[in-house]
Amino acid sequence: MSMTMSEKILAKASNKSSSEAGEIVMANIDVAMTHDLTGPLSVESFRKIGTEKVWDPSKIVIPFDHQVPADSLDAANNHIIMREFVKEQGIENFYDVNEGVCHQILPELGHVVPGEVIVGTDSHTCTHGALGAFATGIGSTDMAMVFSTGQLWFKVPETIRFNIEGDLNENVYAKDVVLNIIGKVGADGATYKACEFTGETVSNMSVSDRMVLCNMAIEMGGKTGLVEPDDKTLNYVKARSNKPFEVFKTDLDAPSLEIIDIDVTNLEPQIACPHNVDNVKPVSEVDKEIDQVFLGSCTNGRISDLRQAAKILKGNKIANGVRMLVIPASKEVYTKALNEGLINIFVDSGALVCNPCCGPCLGGHVGLIGPGEVSLSTSNRNFKGRQGSPEGEVYLSSAAVAASSAIEGKIVAPK
Repeated sequence: MSMTMSEKILAKASNKSSSEAGEIVMANIDVAMTHDLTGPLSVESFRKIGTEKVWDPSKIVIPFDHQVPADSLDAANNHIIMREFVKEQGIENFYDVNEGVCHQILPELGHVVPGEVIVGTDSHTCTHGALGAFATGIGSTDMAMVFSTGQLWFKVPETIRFNIEGDLNENVYAKDVVLNIIGKVGADGATYKACEFTGETVSNMSVSDRMVLCNMAIEMGGKTGLVEPDDKTLNYVKARSNKPFEVFKTDLDAPSLEIIDIDVTNLEPQIACPHNVDNVKPVSEVDKEIDQVFLGSCTNGRISDLRQAAKILKGNKIANGVRMLVIPASKEVYTKALNEGLINIFVDSGALVCNPCCGPCLGGHVGLIGPGEVSLSTSNRNFKGRQGSPEGEVYLSSAAVAASSAIEGKIVAPK
């Protein structure tokens, strides 16, 4: 029987020879991630179930990233709840306030390999599909069931395979590609579907760039995002993990597969305008002054993003009246940026460099915008109130556009 990647992975996880879209399966979970913001509700629900011990503490990963360091008594209490749970349950993979954003550190630290089923109490868990895993966000109460049993039911999704072809122009990046796709299909264009990214353009991308594509699959309604593993994937994984794994690839004659061809040959930098991620326009059609630039997040806070921004900012100053936050996605990224002299470039340009964390992305930590203010962000969502006041505006872009715009004081393409 011909199957997609998702169908094959879920079949294996549910101890079946095959699965098909629309079928309900009970899958064994390989990695379960919860963090400081959603974790306390998972712990509360776990205790209500009455199970004394988690099914397998070695398969649970708990990073602190959303409110680190704690910025309120509520955040501090959440941290205490999770630290006590980690100690009580003997959870080995615990990363306190100094490690970084969950979706960056899981692959960095070897917790993600191809062919696994990975769940997290965060909607952007789909990022990990860039390494060929079936990864998806779940609710905190669902995570309590995973903690108790190591299993969770899924409806096997249909698949949209985005076949992306063409050489990207200078200063056009993976963020522009995925924003363009979201603008074409709409915020609900891939509802509960697995979004596969393939084609020559994707093959030429680094693993980090593929993470950008998969990270934003949820922004078009996708259940997960995936890239078929290749040599780049395997080299990345083998350098970081000693876990055994199995590679799955889609059969092109699978009944549940839809293929959409995307030509990016003439693509220019893209901007997602308020207040929806699918409100996408070429940067040449956007003329907007800005108050703040946020470079970071699980979408574009990687070392490649910081290098792109530093190349543009070097020798330049951020415009008067504009503040820029640079937040590396992990301690590893921060250390590389420090060793390469990128931090000096950011500081000299007038930017504020913060510790690895989610920053203003969730609208509940550092760097919020006020009423009437405009943020240009390299993150993944621009809904009302996403980065502070619901009367503010959030635009989304690549790191290169963000850096150029910080210098000019308005949204512009890199020169």
